[in-house]
This record gives sequence, C-alpha cells and structure tokens, in this order.
Amino acid sequence: MPRYALLVEYDGGGFVGWQRQETGPSVQQALEEAAVPLAGGAVPEVVGAGRTDAGVHAEGQVAHLDLPCEIEPVRLAEALNFYLGEARIAVRAAALVPAEFHARFSAKARAYRYVILNRRARPALSLGRVWHVKRPLDLAAMREAAAYLVGRHDFTSFRAAACQAASAVKTLDRLDVVREGELVLITAEARSFLHHQVRNMAGTLRLVGEGRLAPEDIRRILACRDRSAAGPTAPAEGLILSGVRYDFDPFAQAACVLSAQPRARA
Repeated sequence: MPRYALLVEYDGGGFVGWQRQETGPSVQQALEEAAVPLAGGAVPEVVGAGRTDAGVHAEGQVAHLDLPCEIEPVRLAEALNFYLGEARIAVRAAALVPAEFHARFSAKARAYRYVILNRRARPALSLGRVWHVKRPLDLAAMREAAAYLVGRHDFTSFRAAACQAASAVKTLDRLDVVREGELVLITAEARSFLHHQVRNMAGTLRLVGEGRLAPEDIRRILACRDRSAAGPTAPAEGLILSGVRYDFDPFAQAACVLSAQPRARA
C-alpha cells in the first residue's frame, strides 16, 4: 500500500486534541473520516508526529496514512481538504514517501512556538491564539533564564502529573525568546517533549519576565525535580506546533505543496 505524508495546519480550539478520543472531536478523527472516500470505504489510520493537546494549534504538523491505491499527491491534498468540509483543518501538502517513513518515530526534532500578547488591552483579533499577559515582561531576564533550560536535564519540574514518558530526562536543543511588537515569542526545539513541558516552561519564564523569579532560580527549579517548584502551566491556546524535522524533507517537491508560503519546519 502506498504511504503518504501530510503537512497539516489546524486551529485546536474546537478539538479535544490530535488523538482520537471518545470525549469529543479530534484532529486525527477528522482527517481519518475525510480519507474514507479515498480508502475504498475503510477508515485508514492517520498517524501524527505530535499528539497536541486540546486547544493547541499547529501550522506544521506532519502525519502519514496508507491508501489502497496510488493517487497524485496534489489531488490527495485537495480531496482531503474537500472532505474536511468546514473543519478548521487544512492539508497544506501531501507527498508519496517510502513505506518505512513514520511521521512520529522517524522525526528528528519537533519545534513549538508559544505566543504571549504582552499589553494591557485584551486580545480581539488574536483571541484564542495567544496568552494575554498585561504586566511588562523583561525579555533579557527571560532569555537568561531560558539559557539554563537548554541542554540535557531532568525536566521533572516541568512535566505534567499525567505524563506517561518513561524518563523525565530530555535534551532541549533550543529555547529562544524574542519580541515582535506586542508579541513575545518563545520557540522550543527538541527531539521530543514531556507532556506540558513547553507550556510549563512558558509559565515559568513569564514569572521571570515579571520579576517574580530570578533567572538563576531555574537551576534550583531543575534540581528540585518537583512540579510545584516551577511556574504555572501556560494556557493551551498560546501554543503552536510549528514544524517537524526529518532526515529528508518529505515535501521538498514544490509540485506537492498547495501554499506559496514557506513550509514550517523545526
């Protein structure tokens, strides 16, 4: 059976998350149901690179699915978008990939961007896409704090209680903090993350930016290996899965891309 990679974006606000669940609509379920007419009436499994939580968005999610017969990638992407109907999901690109390609296990890195709207006025146009923080944030302090988190650490203090990872030891390759006008953007990149790790790091960096924690407190928080030592979990709506990196770019051929915009990648 031919295997296809999909480059997907979605607004996570109306979904219980990526993974199919009994409690409500998921992104995975919507894509699988959209693929039924292309799979001879069967429901194919759509496997995602990142299992985003309820409310978390994506502009560079990568998924794969197997179909019973070969179809031109552009036609596949257009057909999926047609059958998705009004769902706030878009397949930006599709590509035929080797059978051994796996969206999740072949991934070498994942990148997330956390967006803070840092102003007194509440959001209107960006409602549901940002974390609104009214107090001014000290970007220099946040960057200094972020530097302590980069590298290989035990991130127990930044993992959710429900996290099922076998180990809390992870290598954080990148954690940048920049300001673009009223937006503070926190970009994190690693091979994999613990449950809520990025949101917990964002919540802690906010406390540093507000002066309620010193940058060097991050070393103590890591050493505590206790979730209560770190800051709050930042809201889901500010988080975006921005890209996934592989040994090769599945979407390198321009002919399979439906957007003229640069593809998000880690």
